[in-house]
Amino acid sequence: MSAVVEGLTQLSDPVVLLCILIGALAGMLVGAFPGITATMAVALASAFTLTMEPVQGLAVLLTIYVAANFGDRVPAILVNTPGTPASIATTFDGYPLARQGKAGLALTTSAFGAAFGTFAGLLVLIFAAIPLSRVALNFGPAEIFALVVFGLTMIVSVAGSNLLKGLAAAGFGLALSTVGRDPIVGTERMTFGVLELSDGLPFIAVIIGLFGIADVLDQMLTHHAATAKPIQSFGRWMPNRTERRKMWKPMAIGSGVGAVVGAVPAAGGDIAGLTAWSVSRRSSEHPEEYGKGSLEGLTAGDTASNATLGPSVSTTLALGVPGDSVMAVLMGSLVIWGFNPGPGLFAAQPDLVYTIAGIMVIATVLTFGLSLLRMRGVTKLLELPPHYLWTVVIVFCLVGTYAVNNSTVDVLVMIVFGVVGLFMRRLGFPPGPVVLGLILGSMAEANLRRALEIGGISNVLTSPIAVGFLLVALASVALPPLLRSWKTHRAGRRHTHTVNH
Repeated sequence: MSAVVEGLTQLSDPVVLLCILIGALAGMLVGAFPGITATMAVALASAFTLTMEPVQGLAVLLTIYVAANFGDRVPAILVNTPGTPASIATTFDGYPLARQGKAGLALTTSAFGAAFGTFAGLLVLIFAAIPLSRVALNFGPAEIFALVVFGLTMIVSVAGSNLLKGLAAAGFGLALSTVGRDPIVGTERMTFGVLELSDGLPFIAVIIGLFGIADVLDQMLTHHAATAKPIQSFGRWMPNRTERRKMWKPMAIGSGVGAVVGAVPAAGGDIAGLTAWSVSRRSSEHPEEYGKGSLEGLTAGDTASNATLGPSVSTTLALGVPGDSVMAVLMGSLVIWGFNPGPGLFAAQPDLVYTIAGIMVIATVLTFGLSLLRMRGVTKLLELPPHYLWTVVIVFCLVGTYAVNNSTVDVLVMIVFGVVGLFMRRLGFPPGPVVLGLILGSMAEANLRRALEIGGISNVLTSPIAVGFLLVALASVALPPLLRSWKTHRAGRRHTHTVNH
C-alpha cells in the first residue's frame, strides 16, 4: 500500500472526522475572541487529547490551528482588534471596509484569501516535507546540534523587540530542560528528590501555565472596558466579478510570501501578513487605497498569513525545529504520543505527511464553509463580558492539567508557571523561547555531547552544514543590534550636518 493511500485511509475513521468538526468549531470561537491566541487554545486542547489515538488528537489540534486562523479575522474586521497576531494586517483594510458599510464583503473576501493561502501552503507540505527530511536524514550529531541552535536563535530574534530578553528567556528554557534524567547516562539531576520530576518538568502543565493562566491573569490586570462597538451594518457579502478579478494578484503575492516566510523557523503569520501587504501595495496600480479599505491589501495579508501553515508544519516535523509557537506546543504532544519530530520521522512514517495534509485540507474546507455563513451572531459574542471567558479558561486549565497524569504536582507546576509567565509578560520577556528551550534543550545537549565524544570540537567546526547553521544563527542575533546602532549613528551624523549648515 502506498504512503498516500495509507495516510488518507486514516481519515476514514468517523471519530477522526468528528474530531475535525469539534476542532473547527473550537478554533473559530478561539479566533473570534481577542486575547485568546491559537497557541493558548492548542496548549489547552493538548491536555484533553493526550488520551486519544494520535491521529484523533492531531485532528483536533491541527484543526484548531487552521480554524483559529480564519476566526481571528472577525474581530480584526468588526472591532479593529486582531483575534490573533496573524491577523494584524487584516485590520489595515478590513476595519476601514467595515466602517464603509462593507463588513460582509470584507469577511467573505478575507475567507477566500485565507482558504487560498492555506491550500497553497499545504502544497509545500505535500511536496517538500519528505525531500527535506531525506536531506536532513544525513545529518549527524554535529549538524543536528547546529540546527537546534539555529532554531533557537531564530525564534529569539523574532520573538520580541528586546533581543537580550529573548535570549534570557531561551536560556531559562534550556535550564528547565536539565530537570529530569541525563539524556546520555540516564541519572537523575535537578529533581530535588521529587519523584514526579524524574522524567522532567511536565510539559503540558508548563505550557498551559505560560500561555493559559498567564494570559488570563495579564488580561485581568490590564483590561479596560471596551469603548468600540462591533460594526452592525454588514452590507453585501459576495464580491462581484471585477472585485474577484482583482484578488488573483494579491493572492499570488500572499501565497509566495507566506510559503517562504512559513518555512523559516519561528517566523509566523504576522510577519508574513505584514510583508505581503507591503509587497502588494508596492506592486499595486492603486497603492493610495491601501490602509483605507483596499480589497487587494486585505486579500494579500490574509492569504500570506494562512500560507505559512503548511511550510511551518513541514519545518517542524521534517527538521524538528518549530515553525512557530503553536508548532512548539504541538511538538510536545507529538513527543508524548511517541513521535519524534526530526529528520527520521517522515523516513520512518511517510504516510504521516498525507494524514496531516488530509486533516488540514478537510479542516480548511469545513472552516471556509463556516466562514461564509452570515456571521451576524458573532457581534453578540464580541460583546460578551470577558470575565465569563476568563472563568471558562481557568476551569479548563485546571481540569485539563490534572487530567493528564491525575497529579496535583502538575497543577502546582501549572500555577507556578502561570505566575512566572505573568511576570515575564509584565517585564517584557517573551514566553515562546522558554517553551522552545524546554523542548530542544535535551536534544541540543545530547547531540553536542555525542559530537564532542566522536571527534571533539573539530567535529562541529569542520562540518560545512553545521558551520553554516551556526553562522546564520550568529548573524540572526548579531545583525539586528548592529543595524540599529549603524542607523542611530547615521541619523546622528545627519543631524550634526544639518546643525552645522
